[in-house]
Amino acid sequence: MTSSSTPGLTRFNTQADAEAAAALHEVCASAAWGRAILAHRPYTTTEALLSTSDTATAALGAEDLAEAMAGHPPIGRPKPGDPTSSREQRGMAGASEELKAEMLELNLAYQERFGHVFLICATGATGEQMRDAVKSRIGNSPERERGIVRTELGKINRIRLTRLVTEDA
Repeated sequence: MTSSSTPGLTRFNTQADAEAAAALHEVCASAAWGRAILAHRPYTTTEALLSTSDTATAALGAEDLAEAMAGHPPIGRPKPGDPTSSREQRGMAGASEELKAEMLELNLAYQERFGHVFLICATGATGEQMRDAVKSRIGNSPERERGIVRTELGKINRIRLTRLVTEDA
């Protein structure tokens, strides 16, 4: 990860608020998180942006966290036509039909238990690792799971923000 300014960071810093807000919504669906990121522009480094993201993610209330999670599709079912969703869930793309069916069942059981999608930073994870994670987390208390979800959301936000400010326009 770069710690200096990039052309993408400069572009983000100078975008109109509405355009930057739209880009941030693609990173994280929480409006409160997006407002917190916008409020601290301009950023001198990518690391400063990521640090602000970490702080904003940690500060999300229950409703804001729910709003953020609502922007994530279930593991194994990336949003059709969404390259970010497909890229992040690549580990499930080559999974066996049995594993995909098991993940669907586990996703439904998790959602029934916690009232939201199973959220994991899936980038670089195999289908088996994601399955094992949902199996291990489904027994958590709601409080413990909320903490894990917040950590996973923070990882996802960092990856997506880094891509936002390092990719070419």
